[in-house]
Amino acid sequence: MWRHAVAQPDEPTSADLDAIEVEWPLIEAEIALVDAEIRILCADGAPSELDWRRLRRAEARVLREAADFIARTGIALWTEAA
Repeated sequence: MWRHAVAQPDEPTSADLDAIEVEWPLIEAEIALVDAEIRILCADGAPSELDWRRLRRAEARVLREAADFIARTGIALWTEAA
């Protein structure tokens, strides 16, 4: 039986919820991007122009939200590997 050395709370803390709220617009944009990618992959026949437009808009939204997140928080979402 696995036993934790430190007891973990069953629910997120206020700080956890605040962090999620700050990042939520980016999370939502990334979910929309994945949805658009799935539509492209699962299209019957060739994807429609609407499917491609949805994908381009979702990509642009992720970039906007990522830039906004960095501007608001100063936290880099990715770093260059050294």
